[in-house]
This record gives sequence, structure tokens and C-alpha cells, in this order.
Amino acid sequence: MTAAQALPGIERHPHARALLAAALPPAQASHAYLFAGPAGAGKTAVARAFAAELIADGAPAESHAAERALRGTHPDLTWVAPSGASEMLVSDIDEAVVAAATRTPFESRRRVFVIEAADTMRESTANRMLKTLEEPPDFVHLILLTARPGEVLQTVASRCQIVRFEAPSPERIAGELVALGAEPQAAGACARLALGDAKRGAALALGDGPRLRAAAELYAGAAIADKLDARPWEALLELAKRASSDAESELDAVHAQELELLGSGERSRSDREHTERKQRASRRGAQATLDLALATAGLYYRDAAVLALGAAGLVYATDRREQLAGLAAGQPSKRLQRAVVLVEDAREALRLNATADLALESLAYRIAALP
Repeated sequence: MTAAQALPGIERHPHARALLAAALPPAQASHAYLFAGPAGAGKTAVARAFAAELIADGAPAESHAAERALRGTHPDLTWVAPSGASEMLVSDIDEAVVAAATRTPFESRRRVFVIEAADTMRESTANRMLKTLEEPPDFVHLILLTARPGEVLQTVASRCQIVRFEAPSPERIAGELVALGAEPQAAGACARLALGDAKRGAALALGDGPRLRAAAELYAGAAIADKLDARPWEALLELAKRASSDAESELDAVHAQELELLGSGERSRSDREHTERKQRASRRGAQATLDLALATAGLYYRDAAVLALGAAGLVYATDRREQLAGLAAGQPSKRLQRAVVLVEDAREALRLNATADLALESLAYRIAALP
């Protein structure tokens, strides 16, 4: 079996293909990998397929073992995602990875642990992982995923083999968006605005994306023009509230199914854990929505500045040329560039858990006051 057959999608990533093809059974895989590349590049799918190949090797029924691993139901595959609002908690990896890695496989020759968002590990979490990363049992393989390799702690990255995944081209993202129902012109613009992040392109082009994009552009235009009486940040806060509510509803549905399988003595504990998970998911949903909105506002200023400088060919939001031309005609390019910097500062503040309504209102007035 070729690497492309075993690892669908790997053919688009030369560096990843070279490293992982050489590690497929019967070859010896590394004990720890860091899959690094933008969201939507295909890291998750390749990680699952690679894990399935490792787990299936030597199993009593290899094809059945691989199929179960691909479905996420094999007991020797553990998949971990951050449960914190913006970070991986020690509790996320303590029992699920560190303790479990000391125990022999249930069925396979190997145990594989896939850890999402490795960049959200803080020092306390990373320190808990270090011994497992440095000296795991021979049967353990760890695959860490990150869309922000520069934010992965060096103590973690240095103990892993780095596997690079390339960003999909705007053309590829646009084609996928059109296939999912996006209008072609908007799909092309959202694909450029995605900056290589296919998931961000989908978040802008599909579902509530067009509404979010319009609200972010309205906010940006009102702020730079100092027309803030209508409080344009309210629309963004409402979208964040909706995302928060959707995240809670999704978890409620899962929890209701789980309760049906639990005895009365376990339900109280499950309810407490569910309440905590729901609070964190709610914050993550709101935070992600506001970050996307501000990123879109920053790119709106960036595009207007590009037009003001006479570089129309570099505009990302090609379906907003008329609006951008109007903004560029009324604003000095340096003022627009300063607005981009302020937006990025506000995004960082929100990542550090600044109060959302105050952060958006403050940003709007700071942009309005730019010389």
C-alpha cells in the first residue's frame, strides 16, 4: 500500500509525505510527532489515518482494527482536545495521556495518543507531559497537532519530530466552499480572507459567516468614520452570544444521551462535569466568533489601505471593491494601517480574557480617535 492510499490527502504535503511514508509499518515510527500547519490543511485526517495504520499493524484483524481507529472507537487510540476556554488543562492530559501511556495496549501492539491544539499548553500542562514525551514506553506514539507552531512551547516542540502541512491554496479553498453551497464570488473572496485557513474560509462563507462578515465590516467602517452612536459592536456581541448558545446546546444533546447510560449514583457527578464543560465551551464559542470578527475587520482596513496605496491587485475581499474604494478614498493609508494594529491588539486582549463588550467598545473609540 502506498502512502497516498494509507494516508489520504498526504499527497498535497511533500514534507509530511516524506516523513510519514517512511514511518508506516513495518518501518519504525517516531515516539512523538508535531503536525504543524493551518487549520483546514488536513492534519487531523492524516493523524487519524496514520494512527489507524500504527494500531492495525500486527492486530488480529488488521482491517477491522484500522476501521475502528478511523471511526475513533478503538480502545488503543486516545484523542484529546482542550477543555479550557483557551488552553489545555493539566486535567485534560493527566489521566488520559500521562497515566494511560504507562499501561499496555488493550488489543494492539501500540497505543496512540493524538493531542489537539498543542499550542494551548501552558507550562504546567507541558511539564506534566515532558517525561511521557522524553521516555515513553516502546508501544506509545504521540501525535500533537497545532495550527500555531510558533506558540508551541519549545520544551514540547524540541521533543517531537516536526511534520509540516502546507496551507491549501485560495483556489482550492474556494472550490471547496462552492461545493458546500457558497456563491462563487463570495467563495473566492472568503478563500483569500482565510489566509490559508480553510476552516476560517468556511466560517466566513457558510452558515452565519456572511452575517458575521457584514457586521464586522459595518463595525470597522463606523469606527474609522467616528460614527458610533448606533453602537455597531452590539451586532458582533449578539453573534458571539449565539455561538455560545449553540455550543451549549450541542453539549446538552450529548449529555442527555450520556445520562441514559448512567446509573442514578453517577448522574450527579456527570451533571457537575457537564456544567463545567458547558461553561468552557460557551466561552470558547463566543471567543472564537469575536476573534474571527475582529480578524475580518482588520483585513477590511488592510484591503482599504492596499487600495489607497494603488495596489488593487492585492485586495483579498474582491467582492467588496466598491465599498473598499469608498473607504480608501476617505482615509489616509497610514490611518488605516494604524487601525489594523489596534485591531490586532484587541484580538490579543480578548485571548487573554478581556471583557468582550468593553474591548469592542474601547477599540471602536480608539480607532475613531486615530489622527
